[in-house]
Amino acid sequence: MILKLKYFGMIAEAIGKEEESIEFSGETIEDLDKVLKNSASRLNTMNYKFAVNHAIVEDNYTLTDQDEIALLPPFAGG
Repeated sequence: MILKLKYFGMIAEAIGKEEESIEFSGETIEDLDKVLKNSASRLNTMNYKFAVNHAIVEDNYTLTDQDEIALLPPFAGG
């Protein structure tokens, strides 16, 4: 399946880009997280959440072709 990934803040700095499309053969967010951590080891020390199609999801969320995934660093509002 093809996934569109978007990176923000310190995540974009660690990955070296703000977005990309990838061919992905896994099934879940957990699978994707492992792939990303293998390709960008700095992610292993960072906290972030995943959003799929603009909704925050858990690690066991099952991905589908053409999903848009954002890696969101911690943020504060006020």
